[in-house]
Amino acid sequence: MISTAIRVARVGSPAELAAAALMILGFPALMLAALVPSVPAFAAAAAVTYLADHYLHRKGSYLVNRLSKVRAGLSIRFLIRQLLLILLLARLGLADDLIYYGAIACFIAFYGLQAPHGALVTLIRNRRRMPVATRNVDLASRIRIPDAPPRRLLHRSAEKMLHLDLAAVVGILVSAALESAVAGFIGIGVTVGLGCLYVLALVPYIRGRKIPPNAETVLAAVDDWLGEYRPETVLYFSGSKDSAYQVNMWLETMEQLDSKPLIILRERVILNNLAPTTVPVICVPGGVHLMNMDLSNVRVALYAANVGKNIHLLRVPTMKHVFIGHGDSDKLASVNPYSKVYDEVWTAGRAGRDRYAIADVGVRDDDIVEVGRPQLAPIQSWNGVPEGRIPTVLYAPTWEGWDGNPGNTSIVLAGENIVKKLVKADPPVRVLYKPHPFTGTVSKEAGAAHRRITALVEQAAAERATDSRFQPDSAAQAAAKAELARIEARLAELSGKGKGSGNGKGGDEAEATRDGLVDVARHEEVARLRAEWNTAYWRSFGSHEHRVITGAEPRLYDCFNVSDAMVSDISSVVSDFIASGKPYAVTDSAEVGVEEFKRANTAVRAATILSNSAAELGELLDAVRDPAADPLAEDRKDLKRYLLGPDEPTSIEQFNTAVTNLAIKAETRNVGQESRLAAVPEQRMATADDDVTA
Repeated sequence: MISTAIRVARVGSPAELAAAALMILGFPALMLAALVPSVPAFAAAAAVTYLADHYLHRKGSYLVNRLSKVRAGLSIRFLIRQLLLILLLARLGLADDLIYYGAIACFIAFYGLQAPHGALVTLIRNRRRMPVATRNVDLASRIRIPDAPPRRLLHRSAEKMLHLDLAAVVGILVSAALESAVAGFIGIGVTVGLGCLYVLALVPYIRGRKIPPNAETVLAAVDDWLGEYRPETVLYFSGSKDSAYQVNMWLETMEQLDSKPLIILRERVILNNLAPTTVPVICVPGGVHLMNMDLSNVRVALYAANVGKNIHLLRVPTMKHVFIGHGDSDKLASVNPYSKVYDEVWTAGRAGRDRYAIADVGVRDDDIVEVGRPQLAPIQSWNGVPEGRIPTVLYAPTWEGWDGNPGNTSIVLAGENIVKKLVKADPPVRVLYKPHPFTGTVSKEAGAAHRRITALVEQAAAERATDSRFQPDSAAQAAAKAELARIEARLAELSGKGKGSGNGKGGDEAEATRDGLVDVARHEEVARLRAEWNTAYWRSFGSHEHRVITGAEPRLYDCFNVSDAMVSDISSVVSDFIASGKPYAVTDSAEVGVEEFKRANTAVRAATILSNSAAELGELLDAVRDPAADPLAEDRKDLKRYLLGPDEPTSIEQFNTAVTNLAIKAETRNVGQESRLAAVPEQRMATADDDVTA
């Protein structure tokens, strides 16, 4: 019942649900206490509503944010509490006392301060919102961007302003209890005084040198930087917050381009969720601003998603436009008819080309270029299980999806069977369980299955810890854990989360644009430390130890590299794992049959196909233990080449070659266009001479 209530109320935890219930029930309790009347009861109910409201705002609760839609927003809740306090005074027979009129005057004056406060906060935020936001672009040497106001002034400003009434409320309640107006007027003075000071503290940030330059000046500075930098290849992206991964997967590739790269984003939320990169980034929310931007040096534009805002760059004829996508699979999105608008479509391997031919959506075969998948470079190839180590099998199921299709995930119908057979395998294997982070968000059955699988793995790990066949190297593990602690402390320091890192600043968009130049040395140190962290993590426990792995680290590809085989479902995880050349199994959870399953899903054609009973799992384990007798080894090699292209030249070399070739085509087009335009006046003059002669 609690889980149902959490979903209905859209809160994140039982604690949030309890706080929401207390806040909602607190207001009827306030009214009852005012009518009785009872000062202690009113004070207790008021404390509950204050604390519950504050907690929900601090958690960013969806419920409390939606109350404004039903006319029960933050200001209304404070106003109701204050009106009920006035009612309490009247019921206590204080309607003719000075404190009664003082309270009314206080709350009217206090609400009079809300208007200038809200106007100032809005004006400051609007004036500090840049027409473009950047990273790794040197605007500070071209224009002056002042510091952001202190974070304490603008962060959750409405809530802070309204909570200044606490002094008046407490003082008035004390006066009501003691029948003395002194405490009440002290509280009233504190509330009104602090409110005035808050408003006055905001005034300097709307005038003079504390205001960032206007849009025209900022855009001119960006064009000046573009003219100096002269970008040649652009990665263009537009999308929602949840789609940020689609551009993040291309950042490392952009860093390795032979030409000068630039990333253009259209939404600020994507910029805020962009992974660290050394590539210059310009976020241009306004279509007009983008279309007026000087991109005359760009010759190749890369698009990671098919979205409507692509038209704002597609309209530029001086560059060639390429759809590179954000994954390679058999999904319908991989053969979207929208792809016809691009000059070329780049796929990983022959499979992508064939998909377009079969789909017949108007993309010409001549316009398709196979470039591999540069993102898969970190995945290591396999030469069998190292001597002296038991095999490691990764179970990485995908989540249940939105439509309830039983074929989406193996976790509900097959997950426990898979894990039970793996932990009981003889000869033994080590199990790594890494579920999709969305598992259980839609289906309670999937969530329950995940918890049971986690318990199975943890129980098996505990049993193995007492098994005399598996003796850990305690000294090596202790050293690795100490190394992990050292690396994590340094990473926290580099990311600004270490002790004493706070500076009290707002750190808003304008300031981030000004200070957004990457420290290359720090960036490289972070990359090195993350690699060291990964190595230390795997050494911090035994190579025989079963493990449940959740969270962002270690990454999925790191799990690939320490595993000798994988069990998964239909998803991009399988396509990526194929790059390793290791044996893998895929569960036919919908039980459509082996032949139909392979016909419909290219990526499983070299896999061991599991039923929900996982009875076929022995075939996978046999292939891991004796690679020479693996019946699917050659099929995996052929499928890898078909899906992802050849190993040589490397994918990044193929990608750079494709960029270079297309840039040449763009330059050839532009030179030809200039020649044709130059010839037009000569043709007109020749025609005019002919007319005169005639």
